[in-house]
Amino acid sequence: MLERTSDLHDAKTATGTAVMPSDVSAAAGMPFDLAAPADLATNRKNMALLVQLRWIAVIGQIVTIAFVHFWMDVALPLMPMAAVICGLLALNLISLLWLRYRADINNRELLVALALDVAALTTLLYLSGGATNPFTSLYLLQVTLGAVLLDAPSTWSLVALVCMSYAWLTGYYEPLAPPQHGFGDAFSRYITGTFIGLVLDAVLLVVFVTRINRNLRDRDARLAALRQHAAEQDHIVRMGLLASGAAHELGTPLASLSVILSDWRRMPALASDAELSHDLSEMETSLQRCKTIVTGILLSAGEARGEGSAPTTVAAFLTALVEEWRTSRPSATLYFRNAFGADLAIVSDIALKQAIFNVLDNAAEVSRDWIELTAEREGDTLVVSVTDRGPGFAREMLPQVGKPYQSTKGRPGSGLGLFLVVNVVRKLGGVVTARNRPDIGAAVRLELPLSTLAIGDHLDG
Repeated sequence: MLERTSDLHDAKTATGTAVMPSDVSAAAGMPFDLAAPADLATNRKNMALLVQLRWIAVIGQIVTIAFVHFWMDVALPLMPMAAVICGLLALNLISLLWLRYRADINNRELLVALALDVAALTTLLYLSGGATNPFTSLYLLQVTLGAVLLDAPSTWSLVALVCMSYAWLTGYYEPLAPPQHGFGDAFSRYITGTFIGLVLDAVLLVVFVTRINRNLRDRDARLAALRQHAAEQDHIVRMGLLASGAAHELGTPLASLSVILSDWRRMPALASDAELSHDLSEMETSLQRCKTIVTGILLSAGEARGEGSAPTTVAAFLTALVEEWRTSRPSATLYFRNAFGADLAIVSDIALKQAIFNVLDNAAEVSRDWIELTAEREGDTLVVSVTDRGPGFAREMLPQVGKPYQSTKGRPGSGLGLFLVVNVVRKLGGVVTARNRPDIGAAVRLELPLSTLAIGDHLDG
């Protein structure tokens, strides 16, 4: 079952989803605003990381202040420093509440958060020696986080703030009193403080930049998926518009053929010939099939008004589908097994019918003597499976199932069958999976949430 579809069926299925108005607007709007939702969601994750960093910073500041004040015996203004740390704690609590009620975080809000951290660090350094304090190296942590999280203008704004803060600290600060009980000379104390600051910088940078990069990779993956989806939608829309135009053009010649066949039916010379009469019947069946395809295209495009979706049940929908497919393809053998259970009222969906037809046509190309269609219910999901006894999917094709123009047929327009089926089912909220069977043949499984098909609010069968 190597992506087998007819070109006419491909065009038909394309319009089954592509030219619905909501789909056109979605496909048209998506490419121009792909990055915004992903960026805002990533910023929210990064803001949560900044909150975690601030908790660790508060703990580190408390430990460092206690070590310097009590172990190194350097007198520090504990009360003002405690006030700054309490301010950071309050900022974190406010940030947590803010994150709970804010779905998205923008670049400006991240800049404000980092600027407040710089202001808190500057205040602590002002109270403990200013630029002579070896922990001024912690400014580099803020700059690095800004370079990773912010856009270029915001990053340079943060750099300017850090530089101004450091310059201010060179002239304005509270000098530290020397230790009352000597803890080495001043240079030794400075080297010790520098080492501790370097260790804190290195550890925090490795931990948080690694996690931020993971968030950015997740964002890039989401963006890639959105771009692929937008490209597919645009491709389907263009195919649908072309198919809709072709349907209009086909209407007149099909009507002419129908009239000619009816005239031939009434000609005594043709009616008396059993073989010709049989050929005429097959021609009429094929013609009716073509007219049904054209009507389906126009219905899907919203351009035909005589017919449309109608209330039915799962069993009636699938039974009618099977009978129609058998009638139009008498040379194929299709077995139908309904294991859905208690019947359920649904709205018949022409796009879904066309998608199942497409999968059945694929199977008939390689397994005309045996095809099985199975309907089952798994919770609130309708599962439709099509199995065959053909050669199965080529191993290299299985990961590409559902992508356009992935086919081993080698003819123009091939490779669109399952791509279109996947998009029909995805529009209904379902998923399509394909696999090779252990013994012989292949299986395509369509999983559809009953909530998108059922009539009413209750799904209890």
